[in-house]
Amino acid sequence: MTMFVDILGQGEPLVLIHGWGMNSAVWTPVIKRLSATHRLYLIDLPGMGQSKPVYPYTLDRLAQAVADLIPGVSNVLGWSLGGLVAQHLALTQPERVEKLILVSSNPCFVRRAGWAHGIDAKHFEQFNAKFALDFSNTLLHFLTLQCMHAKDTRATVRQLRTAFANKPMPMQSALNDALHILLETDLREESGRLFQPALMIHGDRDTLAPVSAAHWQAMQMQRAQLRVIAGAAHAPFLSHTDAFLETLHTFLNAPTHEANA
Repeated sequence: MTMFVDILGQGEPLVLIHGWGMNSAVWTPVIKRLSATHRLYLIDLPGMGQSKPVYPYTLDRLAQAVADLIPGVSNVLGWSLGGLVAQHLALTQPERVEKLILVSSNPCFVRRAGWAHGIDAKHFEQFNAKFALDFSNTLLHFLTLQCMHAKDTRATVRQLRTAFANKPMPMQSALNDALHILLETDLREESGRLFQPALMIHGDRDTLAPVSAAHWQAMQMQRAQLRVIAGAAHAPFLSHTDAFLETLHTFLNAPTHEANA
């Protein structure tokens, strides 16, 4: 096994997949309350946290690595990059995903022809160049970017940095490969094939995954609901923990056939 998973709590399985450059410690502020009602599977993506890298480092390989670790049927929550992994798992092994939760994620992170909801590719390229020159400081700067414009930016940045420091430094090669996944992945055409009950949680101040993309995707998915949290940026589970958990609990506790009623 190349991937680390921490399992705790009781109840229906809930898989938590973190974002780029982070690790499963980022979920610390929500673990206690979630584990009271669900059996949590806290995963470190390959090359991050306590997980070894995988080769080839592709979205399909990441989704399969997650599938190899979790129960046969699970509720799957992905944040940012983790949301792409969760979507791919739900598309390629739909029978494995009971309910799908996407947090600050969308089907395509980069602006393209006909898609104005992403980040300009040149910003990815500039970030990649800085990353190659100064790995540690660029990574820490990225943590700050995730919280920009949130109502309580400093507190949220502190939580992200604490989670980041609680586990080994991610491997630069894995982060380069994961950045390539963010740059190249486009799941827009597949969004209409996501039939699972789905919850999308987004901050209205998110600059990395604009809320306009979430509105677009919610309209494409068959059984999706969108909750936009006012004042939140890219990490609403840290900056607005109570609102995040209330929304998540309501969705998870609803019968599957009523989750999107």
